[in-house]
Amino acid sequence: MSATGRRDVRKSSKRRGRRAGRIGFLALAVAAAWALVAAVAAQATTVTVGSVMPPTFTSSPFEGVRTQFNTTLPETGANLASPVNGAIVRWKVAGAVGGPFTLRVLHPNGAGAFTATASSQAVTPNGSGIETFSTQLPIRSGDLIAIDSSNATDQIGVATVAGAGYGIFSAPPFEGATNAPAISKSGAEIELSAEVQPAPAIVGVSPDHGSVNGGEKVTITGTNLNGASSVMFGETPAASFTIVNEEKITAIVPQRLKTGNVDIVATTLAGESPTGRVDQYSYRGCTVPKLAGKQLGSAKVALRVAGCKLGKVSMVKGPAKKTGQVIHQSRPAGKVLAPGATITIKLVKQTKVVAKQG
Repeated sequence: MSATGRRDVRKSSKRRGRRAGRIGFLALAVAAAWALVAAVAAQATTVTVGSVMPPTFTSSPFEGVRTQFNTTLPETGANLASPVNGAIVRWKVAGAVGGPFTLRVLHPNGAGAFTATASSQAVTPNGSGIETFSTQLPIRSGDLIAIDSSNATDQIGVATVAGAGYGIFSAPPFEGATNAPAISKSGAEIELSAEVQPAPAIVGVSPDHGSVNGGEKVTITGTNLNGASSVMFGETPAASFTIVNEEKITAIVPQRLKTGNVDIVATTLAGESPTGRVDQYSYRGCTVPKLAGKQLGSAKVALRVAGCKLGKVSMVKGPAKKTGQVIHQSRPAGKVLAPGATITIKLVKQTKVVAKQG
């Protein structure tokens, strides 16, 4: 090959290498993008409860070891109380100085007092800006959030907002204790909010029945299903399951040793899905009946009612008093098999009577 030819080959090889590099980089970028999409899709939707976190606030002292909580939030879209049952997965505070601080859940009793139902681990902010902390606190629809201080010198951000208000307990309450605010403030709100992950709910299962042998792929529809950590068929976990999105899970039905209905329950950080008729899965099968002593017609009926099928019928010798009766069945009574399983039986044949000649 001439020198010019060799130079052309080297140039062509370099161009192919550059193209391959660009294609490889593009493939990696696409894969990374899809991974990001998948990660975002796997996150459960949350609802914000508490302050809208106004950007202008003043860090104000608690003036004691106290509990503070917003009692009125006039801003559009603000949720003073949780609109759903679920779990607090993150909470935010701004203007907090000192600490450690504890997030608290309060349940109103309808008469101006509040019952302390749950509290988080104590945390210490790194600065007076917006700080976010992870937690896992159960919360019910209608519950409020509050914050406990540890020292009289602790501070929290307070924003001036017309129509807002917050209350103060003179001391943090014990779990289960019910208290009314000792002090009420108007025209201001504390910079405290939380993200609530709603509890999952199942509204449909398709198909809603199958064999006791399991292995069926079913589609479970509902709400707030992202982040599901388990899917149970009665007391048995699904053989496997895949979270498709917030409203759909596909699952492989596990085997069960008896027929009947079970509730499907999905569990997330926010709790378990409530049970009802819409989440039920029906296991169907052949529960082998006791056939011994039955005539052929009765045996057929018993098998049909039990979800089984009659297989081969053989005639065998046996006691004359049991002529025409089932004397043997291929599967024992009580055994649970797949729907339509075949059961073979043996009947006692009639003994021929030989007439004596006189």
